[in-house]
Amino acid sequence: MPNSNAKLHNNHRGGREASRRELVSRSLQSAQHCLENQDFGTAYAHYLLVLNLAPELKTTVKETFQFTLFKWAEELDSLARIQDLFNCYEQALELYPNDEVICNSMGEHLFRMGFRDEAAGYFHKAVKLNPDFADAKENFYRVANWLVERWHFIMLNDAKRNLTYLKAIENAVHSGSKSVLDIGTGTGILSMFAKKAGAHFVYACELSKTMYELARDVVAANNMEREIKLLHLKSLDIEIPKHIPERVSLVVTETVDAGLFGEGIVESLIHAWEHLLLQPK
Repeated sequence: MPNSNAKLHNNHRGGREASRRELVSRSLQSAQHCLENQDFGTAYAHYLLVLNLAPELKTTVKETFQFTLFKWAEELDSLARIQDLFNCYEQALELYPNDEVICNSMGEHLFRMGFRDEAAGYFHKAVKLNPDFADAKENFYRVANWLVERWHFIMLNDAKRNLTYLKAIENAVHSGSKSVLDIGTGTGILSMFAKKAGAHFVYACELSKTMYELARDVVAANNMEREIKLLHLKSLDIEIPKHIPERVSLVVTETVDAGLFGEGIVESLIHAWEHLLLQPK
């Protein structure tokens, strides 16, 4: 009797596997037929079914799936079905989370729609996945030109200014300010000054996704990624102990351009003083 039950179970499992293979085969045929008729939406749906039923085929159908996705996305874009377009890319990235071509394509759609900060994130990820991907690098540099203000470059090359900030931060840290928050860190230069000056804990927040990613790269290039905690947040949204464990003893910032009014830096500094900065006794 036990042998009979085992045989029945194996037969049932074998039957399900045969049905799965048959459904996958038919869906692949249907997808190919739809592509021949330029019915990209239906073809995309068939490929989704195939990849969910047979993930072992991901490598085999990858290029055809990409082609189908991109063609369907073009149609959705032309029909202004923006949410459907994003949904398709989210589904695709769930299946191929480390595919630089899909990331780059998603970034291109976002850029055309005016979501430049979000586009930069996808271009940056594509370059990280494949540093030799020329299209993604060109796209990332193009969007960075829109997002990285020119005054960043001027300030970074102002040796007198940098030395003044460095000395001021060193004086504060040597006077006992061992925990530092850098508001609007940009490239992360003030945070690195604080760490090099001897601060025990350094936190930095940056609202721009592009500048946040840039700061991560700069900090990592200086081997400080484990010593400086970067937060992709507005300072007004920082919570204790959710984001930083306790109040800091020093706040540094250089948001002194038009952001003084547009970015709410005055409110940010008041917030930092009241909620994030240790009060003098």
